[in-house]
Amino acid sequence: MSESNESVRVLFVCTGNICRSPTAHAVFRERVRAAGLAARIDVDSAGTHGYHVGQAPDRRAREAAAQRGYELGDLRARQVDPADLMTYDYVLAMDGLNLSALEAIAVPDCRAEIARLLDYVAEAAGQDVPDPYYGARNGFEEVLDLVESGADRLLAHVRARHGL
Repeated sequence: MSESNESVRVLFVCTGNICRSPTAHAVFRERVRAAGLAARIDVDSAGTHGYHVGQAPDRRAREAAAQRGYELGDLRARQVDPADLMTYDYVLAMDGLNLSALEAIAVPDCRAEIARLLDYVAEAAGQDVPDPYYGARNGFEEVLDLVESGADRLLAHVRARHGL
C-alpha cells in the first residue's frame, strides 16, 4: 500500500485476545489518536484461539492499562479469521506461537505483513511479548513496557512507509 487516502489497518494477535493483544490494541490506538491519525489508521485485535470470544479483556490487564491512561473496557475478544490476512496491512503476533499460527493460515498472496510486534524494535527483534496470564501481577506491567516500545516504533514505521 502506498500513500493514499485509504486507511492502514493494523491487527494485534495473541492467544486468547484478553491480555496482550487488547493491551497492544489500546496502546496503539492511543498513539494513533495522539498523532491525529485516527481517521487514517484502523486498529483491532484478535486471538489465535476462541477461548474467550465475546469477553472483555482480563481484569488485571484493564487495571494495569488504566494506571497508564489506556482504556480496554470497550474491547471484546474475537478469534482471528483467515480473511483478516487479506484485509489488514499489518498482523502482529505477540509471540512465536502466535506467529506460527498466523503463518499457517496465510495464503501466498495475503495482503498482511505478518510479524512479531517486537520485530519493529531493533534491539528486541525476534523476541516475544510474554504471556502474563498465569504469571505474577508485574507481568502486566512488563507487557505494557514492551507494547509501548513496540507501538512507538510501529507507528513510526507505518507513518514513514505510508506517508502519514
